[in-house]
Amino acid sequence: MTVTLTRLALTPLRDRSRLAAPQVFDHLRDAIINLELVPGTVLSRTELQLQFGLSSTPIRDALMKLAEEALVEIFPQHATRVSPIDLDHAQQAAFLRRSIEIEMVHTLASQSDPRLIEQLRQTLRLQQAFGESGDLTQFDAQDRLFHRQMYDAAGVPDLWILARRHSGHIDRLRRLHLPMTGKVHQIMRDHSAIVDAIAAGDPVRAAQEVRDHLSRSLAFVSGIRAQYPAGYFRD
Repeated sequence: MTVTLTRLALTPLRDRSRLAAPQVFDHLRDAIINLELVPGTVLSRTELQLQFGLSSTPIRDALMKLAEEALVEIFPQHATRVSPIDLDHAQQAAFLRRSIEIEMVHTLASQSDPRLIEQLRQTLRLQQAFGESGDLTQFDAQDRLFHRQMYDAAGVPDLWILARRHSGHIDRLRRLHLPMTGKVHQIMRDHSAIVDAIAAGDPVRAAQEVRDHLSRSLAFVSGIRAQYPAGYFRD
């Protein structure tokens, strides 16, 4: 399929303090992760230029950066297509995040900062509200914020950037999993258990809760695949 202005539903760039290409990259990446642009979608550079009101150069640069994260496939002189969800990439990204976040929550639980606990619980209250309203896009945004707040609190914000750069495929897999019955409630239970363990000053329990939480979507790959076209995935 070829993306159209209506399908993508993006607005012209307005932040004049940032270069255009990174803004286009962020918009397109979010649309890919949120599955507004599903695997196999053909991205028309002409359409994107019209949508963003830009020349070809920032569009090209944004697409090249997406290709570096393996979120699009660029076929020179032919087309640019949103890539399938690569399950090997997803497994490696999950391994990376588990490795970082297990150590991260161990550190946070060892110091148990009440300000962090309240910050995380406020994020969970917002996430719960979005889950109850059925707004899965904002639910997912609060999910990412929850994890990012812990990276910041642990003093490793650059590792969040590293993890994000490698997480496109596991994030899309999670986004496919999210609408399934019980998934929203499971995430909320997991997140609450992580915060409770940090608040209790229990590094071992916090680490185990994170390990379990970040392993769930991969455990349901076969069920997720059965509900979507084969072209959505690559082994």
